[in-house]
Amino acid sequence: MTHVLIIARSTLYTVQGGDTIQIMQTAAGLTEAGYTVTIHLANETIDYEQYTLIHFFNITRPADILLHIRKSRKPYVISPIYVDYGEFDKKYRKSKVRLLLHFLPKDAIEYFKTIARWIRGNDALVSKSYLLLGQKKSVEKILQRAAMVLPNSMSEWKRLKADFRFNTPYRVVPNGINAQLFRPADEVPKNPMLVLCVARIEGLKNQLNLIKALNNTLFKLFIIGKPAPNQQVYYQECKRAAAANVSFLGAVCQEELVALYQQAKVHVLPSWFETTGLSSLEAAAMGMNIIVTEKGDAREYFGNDAYYCQPDSITSIYEMVQRASMDTVNPLLAQTIQKKYTWTIAASETIQAYNQVINKK
Repeated sequence: MTHVLIIARSTLYTVQGGDTIQIMQTAAGLTEAGYTVTIHLANETIDYEQYTLIHFFNITRPADILLHIRKSRKPYVISPIYVDYGEFDKKYRKSKVRLLLHFLPKDAIEYFKTIARWIRGNDALVSKSYLLLGQKKSVEKILQRAAMVLPNSMSEWKRLKADFRFNTPYRVVPNGINAQLFRPADEVPKNPMLVLCVARIEGLKNQLNLIKALNNTLFKLFIIGKPAPNQQVYYQECKRAAAANVSFLGAVCQEELVALYQQAKVHVLPSWFETTGLSSLEAAAMGMNIIVTEKGDAREYFGNDAYYCQPDSITSIYEMVQRASMDTVNPLLAQTIQKKYTWTIAASETIQAYNQVINKK
C-alpha cells in the first residue's frame, strides 16, 4: 500500500489560505482513491520510515523543506505554488522597510521576510541550513533533488524554469473546485449590483483598491475572509476607507459561501499576483462573471472568459465591475471548470505523478 506523507507550512491551519484548501482536498482525493495519507506540519517531529514518498507544498518557503529532505532520504514531489511577490513587495507593500526592499532582488526579499517571521515568532525556522544557503540556492536544491515537480499550470512551470536552474521532470496538476458543492441553481436570480471578493484580507489581494473603486457607488460590495495575522494594519485601513455600501462578512462556512455565490453576479480578485485564485474558480463555477488580475497564471485557466483588471488602477477595477455587472454570464466558463478543474481531476493527475515516481524508484 502506498503511504503518502504531506508536509506543509507550520501555519497551515492557523493562517489558512488557498494552499490549505489545496492540501486538504488533495489528501481527501487520494484517500478516496485508496491511498493512505498523513499530513504533518513542517515544525513537527516525523517518523519517515512508514512512508512511500513525501509530497511538499510551497517552494517559496524552502526553510520548511530542507531539513526533511536531508533526514528522510525518501523520494519526494513538490507542488510549488510559486507566487511572485516581487512587484508587490517593491512597489506597494505598506512597510517601514519598503525602501530597503526596493533595492533588493526578489530572492533576497523572501530571505529577509523568512528571517523576520522567525525573529518575530510568527513562524518556525525548521531548517537552519537555510540561513547559509539563502533563498535562491535553497529553492534550486529542492527542485533539483525532487523526483517530480507538480505546477498548477504551464505558466507557473515556465516561471520556475526562468527563475531557477534545475532539470527535474514535471506534471501539471491543476487547481480545482468541489464539483458537488459549487453548482449553480438556475432558478435563483443573480443580483447584478452585488459584488463579492472572497480572499484572505492582505495587501497582496488588494482589497483596499477594490474598496476605493466601489465606494459610494450603486454596487454593494461584500468582503469575505479574515485578515492575515500580520496584516491588521492593512485590515484597519480597509475598514476606515470603506463607505456604507461596503460590508466585511469575515470568514463564512461553505454552505453560506455557496448561497452568496448564488445570489451575486460579480466576483472580483484584483490581486497583485495569483497562481489561480481558488475563489475565482468557485465563483465562475457558480455562474458568476469574474474579474481577475493579469499578473500570474489566471489567463491559462480562464482565457477570454474572465474580465482582467489592472491592480494598481482604481479606474480599471471599477470599469471591469461595471462591464461584468451588465454583461450576460457566459455559461461555457462554468461548464469548462466543471470538466477540467475539479479536485477529482487534480487527485487523478497527482496519482499518475506518484506512480511515475514509484515505478522509477
